[in-house]
Amino acid sequence: MDELDFLKCVFIVLMVAFHLIYIGDRYPYAKQLVYTFHIPAFLLISGYLVNLAKPVREFLRTCWWIFVPYVLMESGYVVMSAFLPVRDGIDTLDVPTFMNKLFLHPLGPYWYLHTLMLGSLCAYGVKWAGRYSCLSDTYRQLLLLSAVFALVSVVFHLAAPSSLFYYGGGIALRWSGLRFTDFFRGSWWSLPVLALLAVCPAHLDRFTLAGVAITYLAISVGLALFSSLPKKISRYGLLIGRNTFVIFVFSPIFTLLSRGMVPWFRFEPTGMLFLAVALCFVLTGCLGMAGWMDKCHVSRYFWGKARMLQGLSETE
Repeated sequence: MDELDFLKCVFIVLMVAFHLIYIGDRYPYAKQLVYTFHIPAFLLISGYLVNLAKPVREFLRTCWWIFVPYVLMESGYVVMSAFLPVRDGIDTLDVPTFMNKLFLHPLGPYWYLHTLMLGSLCAYGVKWAGRYSCLSDTYRQLLLLSAVFALVSVVFHLAAPSSLFYYGGGIALRWSGLRFTDFFRGSWWSLPVLALLAVCPAHLDRFTLAGVAITYLAISVGLALFSSLPKKISRYGLLIGRNTFVIFVFSPIFTLLSRGMVPWFRFEPTGMLFLAVALCFVLTGCLGMAGWMDKCHVSRYFWGKARMLQGLSETE
């Protein structure tokens, strides 16, 4: 669905923008607003797109090829955080701390992949159990899934309750049989309502009714933008949106490297010039690294695919 690819583009660009510490520190309120909806929107889309109808072996293979880049990148991030000035880093690097961060409480942005795998396995287990029990009814399965998610997040603290709430919302939407764009409708009227909610700091919490409304409205505005843009422009958004996994995995490397460019842009007080250059640097770097891995036949060992970088069809 082109609409989903475009939404993923919008939200991954916002993620990269506010992972740039220079921008996040300069515009803290904007960062708080974006963090209210961009991760929930990604989780909704991920929940909607997860394929729970796959055979067990194929489903586990899909999870495995999320696990492999997760382990490699999270391991590097944990080790790096012990020696470099990383926010929320660790003071000492030992085996118990390393294993805790890798398997239970991830450090840095890769918690998203951890939550994605955990939520997918829980949902697949519930769906599988429903085939052989009285839980064949969709509503009963959703109730059981909610209970499992509550157990995982509230009791065992393996994921944030808000993250599993939005991920489960995407799954529920998929199980309902509705298309994503039947539930989330693009409208420019969502923009002034979003602005009204955004001016109140108390609303900037993703796990409140206001946060849910802000997420819905942000998706609505994104869909309206997609339908309004000329195709020659939106096609570049589709290119980015189809490679969000690649960008998500590699972006911490390039956002860290972009810190070295900050002194070059001190003359421009708004930080927008730095933002534009840094975004191009990060996105190009991530896509370039994926292309290099494809060309050198490394992708099959990292992603489980001979070719990971997604392009556009000739018709687009």
